[in-house]
Parts: sequence; C-alpha cells; structure tokens
Amino acid sequence: MHRRRRTALALSAATLLAAPLLTACGSEAHPGAAAVVGGDRIDVATVQQQASDVRSAQQTSGQSEELVKKSGQLNRAKLHSLIFGRVLDRASEDAGVSVSRKEIQQIQTEAAAQYGGDKGLRTVMLEQRWVAPGQIEEDLRKEVQLPKLAQALGADLQTPAGRQAVEKALTEASKALHIDVNPRYGSWDDQKVQLSTYDAPWITQATTFQGQEPEAGA
Repeated sequence: MHRRRRTALALSAATLLAAPLLTACGSEAHPGAAAVVGGDRIDVATVQQQASDVRSAQQTSGQSEELVKKSGQLNRAKLHSLIFGRVLDRASEDAGVSVSRKEIQQIQTEAAAQYGGDKGLRTVMLEQRWVAPGQIEEDLRKEVQLPKLAQALGADLQTPAGRQAVEKALTEASKALHIDVNPRYGSWDDQKVQLSTYDAPWITQATTFQGQEPEAGA
C-alpha cells in the first residue's frame, strides 16, 4: 500500500456488564479461565491485568473519575478484544496475511502525528478505546491487519458487500477455534464475532482509521 493514510480514532465505548472472577468455562471446567480459544486459555488474571493497566492510566488523567465511570464494563471489553484478536489472527493466517512490526510502527507514527504527538495518541486511545499505553501497539496491529485481510479477500471495507466478505471470513475462523467463554462473561457469538450483549465496533474502527479526519473535540 503506497497511498498516504490519514488516521482517525473512532469512539468505541460500549455498554457492557462488569465481569466478576469466574472458575468455569462453558460446560467444561477450566479453573481460572475466562475463555478457551482454539484450545488455548485466556486466563482471568490476564483479563484483570489488562483492565488494571487501563485503570492505572486513567488515574493519572485529570478526568479520571469520568473515565472510570464510562468504562465500568472494562473487564468484558478486554476479554472481547483478546478473543477477537485471536479470531483475526486465524482468519489472517487462513488468507495468507501477515503484519510486520514496521507496518505497526508506521500507523502508530501517523496516528501520533494526527493527534499532536505520542502524548496525544495515548490520551485518545485511553479515553476513546480504553487502551493503556502498553496496549497501544497490539490495538493498532488490528488496525493494520483487518484492512490487509480485506485486501487479501478482494473486499472493500467501505462497501456492504466488502464488509460481508470479511465478516464471513471472521465467522469461519471463529467457528474453527471452538471458542468457549466462561458463562459469567457471557457467550461468544460466531456470527457476530463478539461477546453476547456487546456491539463490537471492529468494522467502524477499521474503516474510520482509513482516510477520515478526527471528530471535533477528539
């Protein structure tokens, strides 16, 4: 891809339920697991650590109280992100797509330039996506990976047909991974590629990251 990319971060706050500590996953016991994806565990401790990192970053903000209030469903949002990342990895692998560190650094540099530097990018990611500074690179990896998957499929994410093609690939990957979520976190919907009750913004994020200006006041 040689065309210049302008980056814009989409608001991604979602209405989720706080997730307590759990000890069972689906009909089979997986002590300490929040989910099992492709036979690999995502531990409750991992989900909690990601949420804790976000909370720590929020506490350093002058809007800490407001940020914490808006992200009351943080644990479930983090679990969704972890599962979706593995589904996207599987779909990308099936399509022969890979992402280089250089590509991630490039989109991070562009995003930082758009938001007035690294500090501005960290602020936007924390406030709008509930992403701690140490989680930015992995979050942006998805922003590179998803459009590349679409390109490999000959799909245009800006069109309904293109989005449907990508959704189909993700659904197939999701089914192949036999995702088993601890019921206290909800359940995983292969067709929607998301946790139940969670309207995942993956299409919105991928398309608004390509070629749009940031919203006023962002």
